[in-house]
Amino acid sequence: MSNLNWNSPEIVKRLARRHAAERRFKLLGLGAIALSLGFLALLLVMMMRNGVGGLDWRFLSGSDSTDPSVAGIWGAAKGSLLTMLVTLLLSFPMGVLAAIYLEEFAPRARWIEWVEVSINNLAAVPSIIFGLLGLAVFINTLNMPRSSPLVGGLTLALMTMPVIVISGRNAIKAVPPSIRNAALAVGASKVQTVFHHVLPLALPGILTGTIIGMARALGETAPLLMIGMRAFVVTPPSGITDPSSVLPMQIFLWSDEIDKAFVRNTSAAIIVLLVFLLAMNGLAIYLRNKFEVRW
Repeated sequence: MSNLNWNSPEIVKRLARRHAAERRFKLLGLGAIALSLGFLALLLVMMMRNGVGGLDWRFLSGSDSTDPSVAGIWGAAKGSLLTMLVTLLLSFPMGVLAAIYLEEFAPRARWIEWVEVSINNLAAVPSIIFGLLGLAVFINTLNMPRSSPLVGGLTLALMTMPVIVISGRNAIKAVPPSIRNAALAVGASKVQTVFHHVLPLALPGILTGTIIGMARALGETAPLLMIGMRAFVVTPPSGITDPSSVLPMQIFLWSDEIDKAFVRNTSAAIIVLLVFLLAMNGLAIYLRNKFEVRW
């Protein structure tokens, strides 16, 4: 095999083309980041300009009203918190247990493959389909209270669970097989190996996927619209069975008002919702960095 002459014009030209392609790719990536940040900055500037003047204690502690000067978001915010609590309590344990079973205990059978394909397909189903499912099952069949955080949480749990199962399986799969082999070699059972060694190491990835799925559920309106959570509710809910609204639905209702004074309320509510979402994503990043183990 003849030695290459790295100073030959052909090699120099080829390397120049490769370096130029790498520079173009870097510029394309930086352009995509700048464009995304530009849209986010534009959204924040518009919302801050229109809504920062309406962020006061009266707005944060008040409930919905036909008068924009006294309308507030506490009722919708409390409804969102109760709905997210029901969603988390249902979707997290069931999603994690399903991920553990499919990844560690399930036999390699045809029906397991069908279950895996179904879960992957459910993660891509439009959210309004889950709203129709919640309306048909929880309200029309089980006669649960309409417009309640209980039904909203059940509906959003159905939508969030496939995301938790997929992220949980990926996190469990990322744990090196040597951890399992070492635990089994010293006499641990299969269950002890999974719950004492594999699950703690996979927990950061599971928590990150769970929080991202919850953040997605927090901003949903279509499934909650189908189960009646767009109702005009003045009194904040005292429990998960009381009628309530949620922040995204409150924003939708105010944006549809004819009175221009609701524009400031809409922008202020969007700022509060963005703060919630940024806090949840920041928590996901913190948990990932705190508990992540590098192999």
